[in-house]
Amino acid sequence: MNELHVVGVRVELPNNTPILLLKETSGERYLPIWIGAVEATAIAFEQQGVKLSRPLTHDLLRDVLVALDSPLQRVEITEVKENIFYADLVLRDDIRVSARPSDAIALALRVSAPISCAAEVLDSAGIIIPDEQEDEVEKFREFLDNISPDDFAGS
Repeated sequence: MNELHVVGVRVELPNNTPILLLKETSGERYLPIWIGAVEATAIAFEQQGVKLSRPLTHDLLRDVLVALDSPLQRVEITEVKENIFYADLVLRDDIRVSARPSDAIALALRVSAPISCAAEVLDSAGIIIPDEQEDEVEKFREFLDNISPDDFAGS
């Protein structure tokens, strides 16, 4: 397993499709995952520190895990089949719950759990951004700094 960190989410035009971008902590590969608007909003809210008066589903799941004294140990992106990614929530005693990567990552961000990815997934779906494209990554980071969770509303 390779540890990843969340670079952020953005909306791909012209389809208005949200993309979650992850990067190897100790490597050069990025992992782009196309996700739903609701999950993109949940991730963006958490990254920007937006606090709502009522919990989102990922907040609720965090609270349930706390109430059951079963903390999220880590998230593992386990496989990709036909461009569909699969992940596991790993709880205490190595209890595993299958989840969409976007939901798993939205939860991981809320509890500061590590995110890792099977080497096979990175080998097949990971991308290396050539040096000349590093400006694009920087522009992406600037975009993330300036985007509002409201930008995902209505997607």
